[in-house]
Amino acid sequence: MEDHVLVEVAESISFIERCMVAIGTNPSHATLLAELLVTADRRGHYSHGINRIDVYLGNVERGVTAKDGKPVIIKEMAGTAWVDGKNLLGPIVGQFCVDLAIEKAKQAGIGWVVAKGSNHYGIAGWYSMRIKDAGMIGLSFTNTSPCTFPTRSRQIITGSNPLACSAPAENGDSFDLDMATTTVAYGKAEICHLKGQSLPKGWGCDSGGKETSDPSEVLNGGGLQPLGGEEITGGYKGTGLALMVEVLTGILGGAHFGSNIRKWHGGDREADLGQCFVAINSDAFAPGFSERMTSLMASCRNSEPADGETEVLVAGDPERVHMEKVRQEGGITYHKNLITKLNGISTRLKVDPIVVKNHDAEKVVD
Repeated sequence: MEDHVLVEVAESISFIERCMVAIGTNPSHATLLAELLVTADRRGHYSHGINRIDVYLGNVERGVTAKDGKPVIIKEMAGTAWVDGKNLLGPIVGQFCVDLAIEKAKQAGIGWVVAKGSNHYGIAGWYSMRIKDAGMIGLSFTNTSPCTFPTRSRQIITGSNPLACSAPAENGDSFDLDMATTTVAYGKAEICHLKGQSLPKGWGCDSGGKETSDPSEVLNGGGLQPLGGEEITGGYKGTGLALMVEVLTGILGGAHFGSNIRKWHGGDREADLGQCFVAINSDAFAPGFSERMTSLMASCRNSEPADGETEVLVAGDPERVHMEKVRQEGGITYHKNLITKLNGISTRLKVDPIVVKNHDAEKVVD
């Protein structure tokens, strides 16, 4: 399409690396962040991909996120650990916690690791999938900057507070749930604003807590609706899930929580996010876990579609389709407005601009 261009996966990763290194980030930290953001784009989660690089850059440049260092264990038991992320980039903290959770689960059957002092960690599923790739059930939770109106409130209290669950099945198949506890992630409103599009019903609110279709109202004093939207359509359930994530992250980890967390853009203090990573070793329970997972997913996929539908999906299927599209086309399809934004960043940082390929792209799944 005229409004989209193609960028090779390796080039997307390289662009993020050179931008982050240009402001003094440890190169290995820059690489891990780049791999995470581009994984989001490859899976079709553009709201959490390279689009977010300006936020990470800004936090490091203002000195509210550390350029280098290592997380430390504050307290641990056989199956648990409490970690101080030392204000490092979220992926650095998350990888440390995931590796620790996996090792504990190998010995204790479960590894439950909670971190304080972390930062935005990208897509929650990146961590649960790492645990899944180790042959275990993976869970991942984080609180986020406040952006959501709890049911019946005109005041923003909680973040989008995502959660993820990944479980291995047979023959490389898997269940991969990655969801916000809001109707959509905050970045989806950012993408709509970038493209000049209106918001679908149930996504966002203006500054008074009333539903709006204007993304600029959401991004300037407004916020998101909890999963389910208004109370009559079940929004109180999304509010409950957001608070559950707060219990497992900010509250359990002794980090900031709720409206105590700094704002998403332009924060002048450390985020101190709380995050939780759980590895569950299915060998500690009934044998045959992966076979039963395969059976459950097959029963969903093989069920008769509703009128007007062509297939029934399980969590992770749309992402697999998008990754195959990226593979076949030889790169990731981005909106030209995003490329313009990235080129502005490269000019400011005096690094090579992102290289695009000529491409007649089909419609991108946002």
